[in-house]
Amino acid sequence: MKRNDYSDIIDHPHHQSASRPHMSMNDRAAQFSPFAALTGYHAAVDETARLTQKRIIPDEDAIAAVDEALRYLSGRVSEHPEALITFFVPDDKKEGGSYTEKAGRVSKIDMYNRSVLFMSGESIHFEDILHIELPQEPT
Repeated sequence: MKRNDYSDIIDHPHHQSASRPHMSMNDRAAQFSPFAALTGYHAAVDETARLTQKRIIPDEDAIAAVDEALRYLSGRVSEHPEALITFFVPDDKKEGGSYTEKAGRVSKIDMYNRSVLFMSGESIHFEDILHIELPQEPT
């Protein structure tokens, strides 16, 4: 009958190769770390699952309201009026984007570049604007 208690080798010294260097504990542990066969797969799935919104095409009334608010801001730009602008931000990676709001004091209405510039340095293009809310509505 065969013995399985390793008594025949238990007291022998551990073998060390003379031709290969001793492997560190970190290198030995790395042999058993998980293997990612599909590098970037999870990032691609997450990107596909990320939702974007379609750009809203404003009707004539909404366009007229934005134009009126821009005229109001342009006439008072020296006072640096406050405004809350809802605008579209295109997505860099896929079709669509998202709507966001920017509140602040307006420093310039740039008719050449067709954009609103804020005191903070941020600018918003006219064609991206969906709605402008003013603290006091234009008369």
